[in-house]
Amino acid sequence: MTAARSVARSTSSFKPRRRRMSESRRADLARWMEQWGLGATGPELDWGAVLGTGTTPEVPPSVILDIGFGHGESVLDLARRRPDLSVVGIEVHTPGVATVLDAVAREALPNVRVVHGDALAFLDRIPADSLSEVRAFFPDPWPKERQHHRRLVRPDVVAAFTDRLRAGGTFRLATDVEEYATSMGRACGAEPRLRGGTIDRVDDKAGDRPVTRFEQRAISEGRAVTDLRFERSG
Repeated sequence: MTAARSVARSTSSFKPRRRRMSESRRADLARWMEQWGLGATGPELDWGAVLGTGTTPEVPPSVILDIGFGHGESVLDLARRRPDLSVVGIEVHTPGVATVLDAVAREALPNVRVVHGDALAFLDRIPADSLSEVRAFFPDPWPKERQHHRRLVRPDVVAAFTDRLRAGGTFRLATDVEEYATSMGRACGAEPRLRGGTIDRVDDKAGDRPVTRFEQRAISEGRAVTDLRFERSG
């Protein structure tokens, strides 16, 4: 196992979005984070201990990392369909984090953990070769050329994600910005350990990826959505 590289940045890969929450909702959020939250920074994690899976090094847990989950449709859909998988969702938008944790509490979804913070900072807590899949659906496109350095999907970040995928693990992406889709494909294609490219959108009835509110708005406004899938070869 090789060391997984760090890609922490001085500039964020997301735009902060503010919305007020009631005091009772904030109290609920604090309580839920105590039970199902993971800190964005700290020592490297032991997934078996964190998730309470009782697995052994010979049978490691299957951990899916979902970055920037928004309102949580993809996280909750996967957790409901696949209780055998552990889903770790990362989001900076506080109301979205509260929405997911509310569902986790109401529906008893013990296979979900939530990080309220920056995905690139949290990468430093993820052991090398430990993830079954990384998902980044509709990350902020930062459309102006002078903003491209803030994009999540860049060659250095792709390499850091790949460090943390186990052999055979997958990297899933989606965007409604054609130029960003091309840039994503180029960044992933430049990583020698990844194989893949653009894929057809799988019918969400198969449970592959639900249509989120964000995606439905893009479709309604006439923007095509591109899905990409890459697999770590070794």
